[in-house]
Amino acid sequence: MFRYFMLALVATISFRISAQDVIPLYKDPVPGSENWDWSEAISKYSPEDSRFVYNISKPSVTVYSPPYYLKTGTAVVVAPGGGFHFLNWDNEGTKVAKWLNSKGITAFVLKYRVAKSITDDPAKELSLQMADPEMLNNKIAPIVKLAMEDGLAAIEYIRSNAVTYEVNPDQIGMMGFSAGATLTMSVAYNANKNNRPNFIAPIYAYEPAIIGSQLPQKKTPIFLAVAGDDELQIVPHSLSIYKKWFSDGHPAELHVYQKGGHGFGMKEQDLPTDTWHERFGEWLQLHDYHKKLYPNKYEKLYGQEAVAKGKIEGIKKMQNDYAFLERYKTENAEVPPSKSGEQRVVFLGNSITEGWANDNPAFFTDNNFIGRGISAQTSVQLLLRFRQDVINLNPKAVVIHIGTNDVAENTGPFDPDYTMSNIESMAELARANKIKVILATVVPTTQFQWNRKLGDRSDMIVDLNNRIKKYAHDNGISVIDYHTALRNNKNGMDPDIAADGVHPSIKGFKIMEETALPVIRKTLNSQE
Repeated sequence: MFRYFMLALVATISFRISAQDVIPLYKDPVPGSENWDWSEAISKYSPEDSRFVYNISKPSVTVYSPPYYLKTGTAVVVAPGGGFHFLNWDNEGTKVAKWLNSKGITAFVLKYRVAKSITDDPAKELSLQMADPEMLNNKIAPIVKLAMEDGLAAIEYIRSNAVTYEVNPDQIGMMGFSAGATLTMSVAYNANKNNRPNFIAPIYAYEPAIIGSQLPQKKTPIFLAVAGDDELQIVPHSLSIYKKWFSDGHPAELHVYQKGGHGFGMKEQDLPTDTWHERFGEWLQLHDYHKKLYPNKYEKLYGQEAVAKGKIEGIKKMQNDYAFLERYKTENAEVPPSKSGEQRVVFLGNSITEGWANDNPAFFTDNNFIGRGISAQTSVQLLLRFRQDVINLNPKAVVIHIGTNDVAENTGPFDPDYTMSNIESMAELARANKIKVILATVVPTTQFQWNRKLGDRSDMIVDLNNRIKKYAHDNGISVIDYHTALRNNKNGMDPDIAADGVHPSIKGFKIMEETALPVIRKTLNSQE
């Protein structure tokens, strides 16, 4: 865990909104509000899905960091709304932060100073005061200035601690909602080089309370979103901001949704506003704020966009042909009928089997082996194509090697009982068609490059292999133990055997050949 700036002060905070790291923005006393002695609280009248935090006198940022394999080096300060009377902490704060994390963005939810509430229902107080907009604006004007100072301090803190958070100091943005959007715009208009955001996203901004109007000299991309049926009738405010930035040559994008109301934030209303954040994600990608700091093997080889596109294409293909029955349809038609006494063997599996047949085709042709591996497949997909890719080829035996992608959750959560049931069903189908069965243990693996969030699942692979061995023993089935032949002392594979820790190299395949051939020959020659 990183040691954050002023960490020692965290223990003195009287109120901690979550288990995330909370970083005070100032030492006591807080400049401009030295005499504020009221205690921060959560309104008991808050909606079920979002807490209203009020009486904030100690500004801070709550840090939400994405897992390392998603990190982009981009950071965003998130300023919830609440009319400068409270903060809509979850709907416009923590939920936004967690979504940003899913995109590899480090989020800092800003807890900025708000007006003192005299009751425990700040939302009701604000509602009553909104009857007189001029009086309300006069009341919140000094609060907006303090909140703006908090926003500037947050940007400056992140930039000065960029290395600690693995953030690019030129990829620090700010977004806010309602009052938070007003705050975001005020920060953009009043910042210097140390605390200026590189991009901003004011969502349903309230323009009259914004401090300043001087656009940054450096082009600063802006993303705006608002609902046409906003109860506060503030659509013209977003239009005005957009026109100003667009006219001055700043990259600008505006979304005006027909419906959604004020404060849609991360609400699910079965409306287009439910996906405004996806449009924001696309906009971030447009500006290259999505590049991963630690791309996986495939993203390094083919590029992040190509891999993402490939995943989408793969999903579409699975929707039309879940088991990929078309993959070997032509090749299967070209396989000649087996001759009397022919000892044909089908190798059924995933990318490991497919890669083996591609990298060393002589091993297959010289031994009358047929490779029927398909990249990324799980046991259920092999079961679905078992008749087409095994039984109909009339082999003497079948080698079933599957499980890596089950554990990697390629087609859903891993359930060892379900995986074994698929393997057992294939074995039973083979035996019913007088095909000898050879099961193979799953190769050792400690990390899946394409699904790094799962972490080390080597123990699960060991458990699955023990299940495979037990089933084989109980049913008189031969086993090729790839796992024992390939594993290192960490239950993985050394780089010279598998560069990515999953897919064997030529050296790895050579070990597999030496392990498999004796078992296959013994099985073929048995009198079963």
